[in-house]
Amino acid sequence: MRVNFTVNGRKQEADDVWEGESLLYVLRERMGLPGSKNACEQGECGSCTVRLDGVPVCSCLVAAGQVEGREVVTVEGLAEFAKQRAEHGGCASGACGDTKGTSLQDAQQWQSKPTDSQTGEGVGAFPRAALSPIQQAFIDAGAVQCGFCTPGLLVAADEMLEHNPSPTDADIREALSGNLCRCTGYEKILDAVRLAAARQERQGEAV
Repeated sequence: MRVNFTVNGRKQEADDVWEGESLLYVLRERMGLPGSKNACEQGECGSCTVRLDGVPVCSCLVAAGQVEGREVVTVEGLAEFAKQRAEHGGCASGACGDTKGTSLQDAQQWQSKPTDSQTGEGVGAFPRAALSPIQQAFIDAGAVQCGFCTPGLLVAADEMLEHNPSPTDADIREALSGNLCRCTGYEKILDAVRLAAARQERQGEAV
């Protein structure tokens, strides 16, 4: 079957999709977006988390056919998604009318580049957008080790901060409870989300 849906703000089409194919497989193997990781394939670890119509889901559990006409945001589109949200007063990709979104080519070329944790200089992700606040906070707080769980954590944390800009530690733990990490012991991850929230709050006060 053919599936038409929006990925990171851009209309995309996947052909010859079979009935049991997961959204995760389509993103990684058909669209060349490997940010969402294939780990447990049972919805237990959160490494494949994406946003489906704004809601965090484990893409390994979503049949590709279920996303027909819907909107998906992956970690590759997180920076542009955050940029659009900031520019439109909380309205993000696909929800603000006519937006360009992140091209598939740009998303496939996504990479985190070295940066000065104090100045933020040297940051780059897409040609069209710097790292999102939560991505930068993960770097600055040292929350990334092997990186396998990081994309899912970033997507889940970004969604929480969108709806709860001043979370308590309990709020953060609840939001990330579906994301497993074998490296960090979670404390640095919590620090990163706290840092992103604090920066977001300061930015709001400045405006």
